[in-house]
Amino acid sequence: METPVFEDIDPASDCDCPGCVHWRRVLPRSTGGHPAATRAVILAAAASTAFGAVHTAPAFAAAHAPARPGVPAVDEPDTPQGHKAPLHGPGGTSTGVRTPTTTRAEIIRRAKQWVAAKVPYSMSAYWDDGYRQDCSGFVSMAWNLPGNEWTGSLGQYGIRIAKDDLQPGDILLFHNPANPEQGSHVVIFGGWTDYTRTYYLAYEETRPYARRQATPYAYWSNSDRYVAYRYKGLAGPAAGAEPDTAKPESPEVTPYPGAAYFGPGADNKYVTQLGRMLVERGAGRYYTSGPGPRWTDADRRATQAFQQAQGWQGEDADGLPGAQTWTLLATGKGKDIPAAGGQTGAAGPSAPSSHGVPGYPGRAMFRPGATNKYVTQLGRQLVKKGFGKYYTTGPGPRWGEPDRRGVEAFQRAQGWRGGAADGYPGPETWRRLFS
Repeated sequence: METPVFEDIDPASDCDCPGCVHWRRVLPRSTGGHPAATRAVILAAAASTAFGAVHTAPAFAAAHAPARPGVPAVDEPDTPQGHKAPLHGPGGTSTGVRTPTTTRAEIIRRAKQWVAAKVPYSMSAYWDDGYRQDCSGFVSMAWNLPGNEWTGSLGQYGIRIAKDDLQPGDILLFHNPANPEQGSHVVIFGGWTDYTRTYYLAYEETRPYARRQATPYAYWSNSDRYVAYRYKGLAGPAAGAEPDTAKPESPEVTPYPGAAYFGPGADNKYVTQLGRMLVERGAGRYYTSGPGPRWTDADRRATQAFQQAQGWQGEDADGLPGAQTWTLLATGKGKDIPAAGGQTGAAGPSAPSSHGVPGYPGRAMFRPGATNKYVTQLGRQLVKKGFGKYYTTGPGPRWGEPDRRGVEAFQRAQGWRGGAADGYPGPETWRRLFS
């Protein structure tokens, strides 16, 4: 008589004990369960006697698994990933190496499906479509590859490109050959968040599940080790162009969201973005604690000042951003807001500023590599105001990181955050510092 075998499975859990980590790696995908708690109970009945004996198999000892790295910061996921495997799990059959034709739209569409489904991260589980639920399995799925690749093999399906050539559907790949499970990661590039090209939308499979999130270029950690690739099977004009022959891409511009997102009662991310763009164009003096997502009179006054700087009057300078106002701000075009009491754009070195403070000399005087008397003047004022702790050898004429950090600390002391506290003095920072 065959001995019946029963599986006793505890409720689903995301336990990270060594036993669970081990069984998640070696057991096939199941609909749920606590892998370390799966127990086989074998009941044997004697066939030749009237008395039966029941024997219980010894419990499986949880194998010792390597200690899992500490849980990372929310925006810097720990993303070890599995090795290359066939489609449809460890027992499936690979269809060979090939690059099916696809389009950028299809790549992003497939990526969005996993994001919408919140596919949980796993190095051993396989989703219903047959792809492994880790970062490289996610890219294999989005690129529609015939098998599950890993960070060490994905590069063969793409062509290396430069940062300026990145377009939606391309990937940013970091493979750590010395220890692939330490740091190796790959994300799908979804487009720049704004014209500065410092942040982009990343589609990625990471703990706890697939996500789409604004991410600093190239990534939160190991940024200098990420390489951009474009899929070889991409359909469309110049899809396989090498980076040195590809046509330069025009800067990405966040589309104008519409008038409904601005004005009294508005509270959304576009108000914050508007405020930050205005601060970059000289409107910092209108904000005392922003910019933020809630529309205030500071946003209206700053917008109106920018509109008037373009020479607009009347209804064209009502303080509510229209499509043209937004486009000028997003592309960096048009005229800057003049310093208080000055002319449009950066004020000259001797131009007087408001409240009798020394004239703001312009943004160009405070950038990496700048050397001039205004840097020294700024540094001495930071020390005088109590923000000189970053200097180790006293303020000097050459702009450096101590100057930037001192300015940032001063800006944060004003209650500013984000782009309004970037460490580079604008007209309002200058005015407050010398007032």
